Amino acid sequence: MNDNTNTVLKGHIHSTESFGTVDGPGIRFVIFFQGCPMRCLYCHNPDTWSVGGGREVTTDELLAEYESVKEFMRGGGITCTGGEPTLQMDFLTELFEKAHEKGIHTCLDSCGVTFNKSHPEKFERLIRSTDLVMLDIKHIDPEEHKKLTGHDNKNILDFADFLSDHDVPVWIRHVVVPGITDNKEYLYKLGRRLAHIHTMKALDVLPYHTMGKAKYEQLGLEYPLGDTEPMSHEGAKAARDEIMRGLKDELAEIIRNKK
Repeated sequence: MNDNTNTVLKGHIHSTESFGTVDGPGIRFVIFFQGCPMRCLYCHNPDTWSVGGGREVTTDELLAEYESVKEFMRGGGITCTGGEPTLQMDFLTELFEKAHEKGIHTCLDSCGVTFNKSHPEKFERLIRSTDLVMLDIKHIDPEEHKKLTGHDNKNILDFADFLSDHDVPVWIRHVVVPGITDNKEYLYKLGRRLAHIHTMKALDVLPYHTMGKAKYEQLGLEYPLGDTEPMSHEGAKAARDEIMRGLKDELAEIIRNKK
């Protein structure tokens, strides 16, 4: 917990959802953190970007919200998403530590961009009370990643390796966007990179959708992807197949090199 017991940490939370079914295993209490350094062109939560906004709450208040609906959380727990939860690392860690004391399954949905392998100490503490990380890898190419999000992918891939090295279960998420990530070369390359994440338990390849457009209009923002058409579920399945082809080829090569 906090080293200073007289200090009550408060976090900035955009919103909560009490019946999440796509944010980790089971039915989950989902906490959307306020603040994100990324500016993904397809982001459907631009209202979570600003740092310091949202509702100010304590970890105990959030856990009380969870307790009020926990009878519905069958096979689930708490998922922290955003925004980017690790921007509020101390608050996030306190929340997960208290949740673990209560036997609550914890899941972090993160883009990993705040990770710095030169100073992993806070992440080392966090993962001791983290049961699962859902890691968004936006693009495998660093320059294309920067065009897509405003940042390269170095910290994100370093975070993936960190989780693998520390035996933290990982679910990878990747959004397939026409003309951006829907590219056989990049998808295959992503698969080969994923073969080195030894704790990967699932791969979710998600079709790009335009449901966030309305939020941009409400916020007076121009939608970055304009009239880009949504990706079909069939297209997303084909993309996943290509990623898996790369992953299998890389694994086969690893096995050959060990002989």
